[in-house]
Amino acid sequence: MQNQAMETAIEIFAKLVNQEEVAEQGVNSKLYDAWNQNGEVYELVMQLTRSLNLELYDYNNGLYLSPGGNNAVFGFTNEELRAAFGIRVNRQLFLCYFIIYNIITKFYTDSATYTYQDYVKIHEIVENVTLSFHRVFQQIQTVVFTEVEEYSFKEIALLWEQMPDVSTEAGSGVRAEMGSRTGLVKKVFNFLEEQRLFTAVEEMYYPTARFKALIERYFVEHQSRIYEVMMGGEDDAAY
Repeated sequence: MQNQAMETAIEIFAKLVNQEEVAEQGVNSKLYDAWNQNGEVYELVMQLTRSLNLELYDYNNGLYLSPGGNNAVFGFTNEELRAAFGIRVNRQLFLCYFIIYNIITKFYTDSATYTYQDYVKIHEIVENVTLSFHRVFQQIQTVVFTEVEEYSFKEIALLWEQMPDVSTEAGSGVRAEMGSRTGLVKKVFNFLEEQRLFTAVEEMYYPTARFKALIERYFVEHQSRIYEVMMGGEDDAAY
């Protein structure tokens, strides 16, 4: 029985590492049932994920795998992310992080708040990022910034400010590039699509179940320093 459980656990783990769906519905439904109903299989899968610094989430009867913090094997280094985005320096990368955070907050603001919208468009994110920078600097007198944080926010805000705003409501024909705000947001969405976090239909970006699984758990398990800064202090920090 131990050998069978181990084989099943390894098969589940392999499917997830290769980004195959393991859910109650679908081709791997038997594997999901084994994980959900067989305590031995469950413990073996959890041992495998924990030992490799991976997070396993069960969301709406489906399993989703994500690298833990500082996971050098399954996660990304800054160098790898710069290559994935097609950018050169870290301040451009940090701006991409800030854009991703603003995309997330179109759907979530904390562990108890979900905005029930089906999709977002590029021009919405462009507007949201601009407003977020304004909000940060309105709060600059009430938030205790470290020297590094204040410098970083100013640097990426300046980079954003220097980019032309050529956004259109439809966002049609937007090229993924560093030359404009819309182009950079498009570049970010291309990356999120590659990571199976969003699906694009005619310039409308729909969050996937994988996105919802990872982001809900992120807000439950981790304090967000960016959210704290944007909202003006520790009392408003999201978890």
